[in-house]
Amino acid sequence: MILRRAAKAIVLGVWLLITVFPLYWIVITSLKPKSEIFSMPLRYWPAEVTFEHYAELFSFADFDLYLLNSLLVALVSAAVVTVIGVLGGYVLARFDFPGRGALMLAFLVTQMIPLFIALGPLYLLMSDLGLLNRLAGLMVVYIAMLVPFCTIIMRGFHERVPVALEEAAQVDGASRIQAMVRVILPVMLPGVAATFIFAFVQVWNELFLAITFSDSEDAKTVPVAMNSFITQYDIDWGSMAAATVVSVVPTLVLFAAIRRYIVEGLTAGAVKG
Repeated sequence: MILRRAAKAIVLGVWLLITVFPLYWIVITSLKPKSEIFSMPLRYWPAEVTFEHYAELFSFADFDLYLLNSLLVALVSAAVVTVIGVLGGYVLARFDFPGRGALMLAFLVTQMIPLFIALGPLYLLMSDLGLLNRLAGLMVVYIAMLVPFCTIIMRGFHERVPVALEEAAQVDGASRIQAMVRVILPVMLPGVAATFIFAFVQVWNELFLAITFSDSEDAKTVPVAMNSFITQYDIDWGSMAAATVVSVVPTLVLFAAIRRYIVEGLTAGAVKG
């Protein structure tokens, strides 16, 4: 038993080291002077800690604007997708109507189609609508891209909630919408939180569509800005590492803020009246 626990601890420790080390390396690279980034032998801690790469981000690259753009696009897109997913998932889970199976199959099939196939027509459509180089255009594209999958996810969470809870609320005088908002949503709050986080992370990290539809400085997002550090002859690894560290912070804050809903939402929602 002791040997088994020791072996398990060693395996988990090695796995944790393998997982954490790349993050650690990115952080220390962002703190190294440019002369130390490629120094040999490798330094696992900078001889001189510097914040010059972070200063360059916000002094010369307008990285604060790109952060705000990404936050706005990700938050709005994730919120809209989650609301549509909750409502659409409810309809698919609670109502039996002609074509429901075909609709769900269509949602799944859209996830198998490579995105670049629709890029040309989508670009022409965005151009005709005047949504190129605009944050609103990115939001529309991301919402359309994520709604099918998130709707399927929320359908699964709706199906796990007993219909009896909703029927009991309706017997007490609640409408269907009131029953869904006051009874079903608190119970399936972990699913709502998971869907929101999934949509947020997908939008926050997306580069292909962002670099295609937002070429102007005012509409750049963080991934597009980070891509600009890669030039034909060089890669600014210091600024890239600093931008990576900064871009991770909003995601960590979101997870920290919503963690208690994921952990407590199911049990708390089941007992609250």
